[in-house]
Amino acid sequence: MMRGYYHSRETFGTVDGKGIRYVLFLAGCSLSCVFCHNPDTWQRGGKTITVEEVMADVLKYQHYYKASGGGITVSGGEPLLQPEFVAALFQECRKQGIHTTLDTAGFCPQDNLEQVLPYTDEVLFCLKVMDEKKHRLLTGADNRCIQSNLRLAAAQVPTVIRYVVIPEINDESADIQQLAAFIVSLPQTVSVELLGYHIMGKRKWEDLGIPYRLSSVPPANQKHLEAVYHWLAKKEIDVQPMQ
Repeated sequence: MMRGYYHSRETFGTVDGKGIRYVLFLAGCSLSCVFCHNPDTWQRGGKTITVEEVMADVLKYQHYYKASGGGITVSGGEPLLQPEFVAALFQECRKQGIHTTLDTAGFCPQDNLEQVLPYTDEVLFCLKVMDEKKHRLLTGADNRCIQSNLRLAAAQVPTVIRYVVIPEINDESADIQQLAAFIVSLPQTVSVELLGYHIMGKRKWEDLGIPYRLSSVPPANQKHLEAVYHWLAKKEIDVQPMQ
C-alpha cells in the first residue's frame, strides 16, 4: 500500500481552498522559511498514513465537502517531496468525484510536479518574494525552480498565488513591481491571495530550540495588506478580497 509521511490532518478546514475541506499536512520540507508558522513539519519523522486510510477518513465527511463546494487539500511541509503518494491519493479522489487542491511552495524537481498535476483541480502556490537575494535570506534557497514550477502549474491548472506580506521585507514598491511583472508574464491568468505575516508560530520555534530570526519584524496589519492590494489591483491583477 502507498504510504506517505504526514504531520497531521484536519477534517473541517476552511482556509485551504474552496468550501469545507479535508486537509492533510504532509511532513518534510527542503526550505527553511524564517517566517514559517509550522517548523515542526520540516522533518519527516516516523508517522505514516496510507492512501486507503486517508480515503476512508475523507469519505466519512464527503457530504459536507461536496455540499460546500470543497474537497481535499494536501499541504505540508512540502507535499511535492512525496509526489507518488500525492498522485495516488488524488487519483482515488478523482474516482470518488472529490475536488483536489495542492498547497505547495514549489521547491522541488519539476518531474515531481508533473506527476501530480494531472490529478489536481486547483493549486495554491505560496510565493515568498521575487528578488533572489531576499529569497535566499527568507528561505535558505534560490527561487529559480520555484518560478519554473509556478509557470508550469499556471499553464495547466487553476492557480492561486499566496503571498505572505512581511513588513519592510517583501512589501516594498520594488518587490511588488517585480511580483506584478512576473504574474502578468504567466501563461494563464491567476488570482492572488494576500496573507499577513504573524508571529503565532514563534512558540513552536522556541519549543524546538530554533532561534526565531524575525523577532524585530512586526506582524502585518490591514494597512500593509491594503497597500499591496492596491498596487497589484492597479496592474489589473486579480487580487482576492481581503477578509
